[in-house]
Amino acid sequence: MEENNSFSIKNWNEDDRPREKLLLKGRTALSDAELIAILIGSGSRNESAVSLSQRILASAGNNLNELGRLTIPELMKYKGIGEAKAICIAAAMELGRRRRAEEALERKKITSSNSVFEYVQPIIGELPHEEFWILYLNNSNKIIKSAQLSKGGITGTVVDVRLAFKEALQLGAVGIILAHNHPSGTLKPSQADIQLTRKLKTAGESLDIKVLDHLIITEKAYFSFADENML
Repeated sequence: MEENNSFSIKNWNEDDRPREKLLLKGRTALSDAELIAILIGSGSRNESAVSLSQRILASAGNNLNELGRLTIPELMKYKGIGEAKAICIAAAMELGRRRRAEEALERKKITSSNSVFEYVQPIIGELPHEEFWILYLNNSNKIIKSAQLSKGGITGTVVDVRLAFKEALQLGAVGIILAHNHPSGTLKPSQADIQLTRKLKTAGESLDIKVLDHLIITEKAYFSFADENML
């Protein structure tokens, strides 16, 4: 019995307990803080890795998306988090974001504005700057290619209409879907958004390439020009 007790989690060093718990119970049994504790490895003299992780999470509203936005210098402001630990956390958050993006890439057939949102949100939904993307579709509404057309600042980006349709013609696309993010979080299209959509739609009509939708993307929601009958 004594030999079995020596393998009990409670007999392990506090910083090692999340690792042992993962081995014995599986990764889904761990809390977010325990998973982060495994990343950072150890806490400080006065605080365990789990406690430190709980404190960091609490300051991010216990929201992993908010934690993923923290920069290396911001993470290093926490006592017990040096550059190496901050990099480990940032790298894990980026892997999670990329996994979401790859899962979205598997959903290649577009059936609704929501399916566009699910595809594009992991790519641009959480960016601090604005990016404009185009999805090129075949006649089965399957994505041939998605590409960034432009990248701007916090308030806007410039789009070259000729480049948009040059790519569409080279790919043999019969339809395109426009998408850009609003870092401010607002879903209301600006006058510039409306004018650009009309400009692209008119250009597409002359080439027999249909603009199927234009989505404004934020972290958790979207605005669809097609759904709002604005195309």
